[in-house]
Amino acid sequence: MQAFPEPAEPIAVVGIGADGWDGVGAAARRAVQSSDVVFGSARQLALTAPGQSRGQRRQPWPSPLLPALPGLFAAESESRICVVASGDPMFFGIGVTLARIFGPQRLRVFPQASSASLACARLGWAVAETAVLSAVGRPLHTVLPGIVAGARLLVLSNDQHTAAELAKLLVSNGFGQSRLTVLEQLGGPREDRHSGIAENWGHPAGDVLNIIAVECIANAGTPRLTRFPGLPDEVFGGTGQFTKAEVRALTLAALAPARGELLWDVGAGSGSIAIEWCRADPGCRAVAFESREARAQALPKMAASLGVSAITLLGSAPAAFDDAPAPDAVFVGGGVSQPGLLNDCWNRLRPGGRMVANAVTLAGESALVQWTRESGGFLRKFQIYRAEDVGTMTMWRPMTPVTQWVGAK
Repeated sequence: MQAFPEPAEPIAVVGIGADGWDGVGAAARRAVQSSDVVFGSARQLALTAPGQSRGQRRQPWPSPLLPALPGLFAAESESRICVVASGDPMFFGIGVTLARIFGPQRLRVFPQASSASLACARLGWAVAETAVLSAVGRPLHTVLPGIVAGARLLVLSNDQHTAAELAKLLVSNGFGQSRLTVLEQLGGPREDRHSGIAENWGHPAGDVLNIIAVECIANAGTPRLTRFPGLPDEVFGGTGQFTKAEVRALTLAALAPARGELLWDVGAGSGSIAIEWCRADPGCRAVAFESREARAQALPKMAASLGVSAITLLGSAPAAFDDAPAPDAVFVGGGVSQPGLLNDCWNRLRPGGRMVANAVTLAGESALVQWTRESGGFLRKFQIYRAEDVGTMTMWRPMTPVTQWVGAK
């Protein structure tokens, strides 16, 4: 993101609940009243009307917001600026964006109770034990990695139609018995709630300001798909063009995904490693490099079916490397024996990053042995057996052995 001029004084970021001006504390009121300009949505600005001072300018956010921020704040760099936001501005709010732009030392944040805190208070749920997922400005299917039998979670709605869309998503993924509770206008005079079962959901669209509580109940036979690596092979379509579950789990463990990190999946195939990397945490991202068009076309659909939208698809490696930001981790699942590929990947890796390469051919294994001699790291080899029925008997069927190199930069 480009540099912004620093404001003359710290920006006041004031949270306002559905109870409006009456719920704003004295210090936050003074921050609003003493500002030269107040930014916010039309709804939020209307809630601050009693705090308006003479000569104060009130400016609704334009749409889209982020591209307009440079001009807005540059024009007001000598003004006392206040930003009003819903609830807690640091909870999926504008405060996070402003802290990233200006740094936290340039903000004075006055939070209200978040919608998640208020929802848990109404439901009697423990805030610290309740996952919160967001459907605001992002595909609804990205909540799928959090949908696990027995889980309780909160979904931040994009609009008044999110509940009905979520109910359909639950039904289509084997969670039709799940219970939904829509909590509207929490903390305000028009607070309301509606509950029901996903497969029978018939409530009409209500207030645009709402949060949805979900008690996840799986139908009999629904596969258990958690954020932990090693999803069943069947969920990747059975094409065979993906890393099998046992090796996938060991590979993801070596890559060690963490929040906010970027993976390069080189020779991605169907993208099973990139998909599970992104499922590990909502903040994980991946770039998939795949030269074969059929697989490249199938990858986004497979990712979406498993709740992932944070994968950028690029072409052949290493030709497309210049089009991607430097990675925190690299997985080389194809082209290991291609001259120079491992070195190109290693050179692009951030300091402290991890790199894992798998090979199933003799040429690939030989390339990894030579790479280990040159660059360090360590090698290991997996031989996985699965039991299969043969007539009336059961025997062990060996899978293709996999040689794996693991290194940290």
